[in-house]
Amino acid sequence: MARRAAAGDLFALSGDLGAGKSTFARAFIRAAVKDPEAEVPSPTFTLVQTYSAGEYDIYHADLYRLESPDDVEDLGLDEERDEAVLLVEWPDRMPAPWWQHALEIKLAREGAVTAAGDEARRLTFSGDRARWQKLLEGIVF
Repeated sequence: MARRAAAGDLFALSGDLGAGKSTFARAFIRAAVKDPEAEVPSPTFTLVQTYSAGEYDIYHADLYRLESPDDVEDLGLDEERDEAVLLVEWPDRMPAPWWQHALEIKLAREGAVTAAGDEARRLTFSGDRARWQKLLEGIVF
């Protein structure tokens, strides 16, 4: 997904605490910057971390601590939406118009254990752009 992403894409990562939103974002960013060892800290306290992926910048935001969509305006993400890729955890705190055209990725714990010993997760993708179908086409998770 990261290699197919383009400026203007907004990925809305939702799910309960511990569902894997930050882990998903970390893997996405490492793939986009082509560095599997890149340091990708959670933006829980900084609210936003920025990365350069060559053709676009990535803004990884964690909105958990924000109380209203008005608080998001102060982060300056709106000015970057068309020129960057946004990965947004806790997107329910975003202004409602931002949801238009986002690819929502819902992560949920399954309770089962994978062959690698990790807890299984279910990812559900939804969005209203034909672009999302093309972006996801052929990707195996």
